[in-house]
Amino acid sequence: MKALLSKSPGGPETLEFEDLPSPVASAGQAVVSVKACGVNFPDVLIIEDKYQTKPPRPFAPGSEISGVVKQVADGVTAVKVGDRVLAATTFGGMAEEVAVNASALVKIPDAMPFDVASAFLLTYGTSHHALNERGKLRAGETLLVLGAAGGVGLAAVEIGKAMGARVIAACSSQEKVDLAKAHGADDGVVYPRGPIDRAGQKALSELFKSACGADGPDVIYDAVGGDYAEPALRSINWEGRYLVIGFAAGDIPRIPLNLPLLKGCDIVGVFWGDWMRRDPKAFSASVQNLLGMYERGALKPHVSERFPLAKAADAITHLASRKAMGKVVVTMGEPA
Repeated sequence: MKALLSKSPGGPETLEFEDLPSPVASAGQAVVSVKACGVNFPDVLIIEDKYQTKPPRPFAPGSEISGVVKQVADGVTAVKVGDRVLAATTFGGMAEEVAVNASALVKIPDAMPFDVASAFLLTYGTSHHALNERGKLRAGETLLVLGAAGGVGLAAVEIGKAMGARVIAACSSQEKVDLAKAHGADDGVVYPRGPIDRAGQKALSELFKSACGADGPDVIYDAVGGDYAEPALRSINWEGRYLVIGFAAGDIPRIPLNLPLLKGCDIVGVFWGDWMRRDPKAFSASVQNLLGMYERGALKPHVSERFPLAKAADAITHLASRKAMGKVVVTMGEPA
């Protein structure tokens, strides 16, 4: 089989496309013939040794896949050969085949295309966990989503709207705001490219607040970080919830702790991957809830670009540029 391998820390240009032996299912595992692999921001970090997980090299990046079960180990009953599945893999997905713990595989509806399935679990799973378990978003509240046209951001827009919130999309261009509005956002604002000085941050806070209303947002979904975090937090409503999703802007912000004191608000970390491991029953319930929403048409994953496996390094480069809208997907062989 073919795979894209990281052999030394570095950017996408360091990845090598090679032939490897096909994996064999060990106890409790299944081998999946990968049809598509979603590209996510952790893929940018993991090949540079900047992610929480540091797998031994060589390894293939790719943290979520969809495909068909090719082989199961003795005793595995959760899935069978021929099942259409998706899974979160953390790494290993940018390969034609991957061995996965069978308990991590989720069967997908027959009508769900493989490229859509590979763009589903991390983004919608993260956003559902963030807004439901961590943010306690309630119908009628105002949700501000930073980076609203990215993978997790667009998922947060759709889920927030499905939960009955008023959703404000914040993006770096009007084109991205328009995409978020097409996926359910009630309104949107365009924020400037960084770096942003103190005067610009004050103006940005006012921009967020004017878009959300006099009281500001009740919940902030921040996948951007950097110079955008403090202005967003300054706009938050009393007893609001600020959700820390990630740092696509590159810098981890330093938040003055007088702000949560003065706002009576919560700063809430969202680590979906570890929550999935710690509470598998809640994770399973969340995934089934999301698949039901998908089948009802409430969730419509937006796959904006597709790259063949041989060009998967270019897919990671494109995502890292912050120009992508929705999800970028790597496909294997025939179009997914």
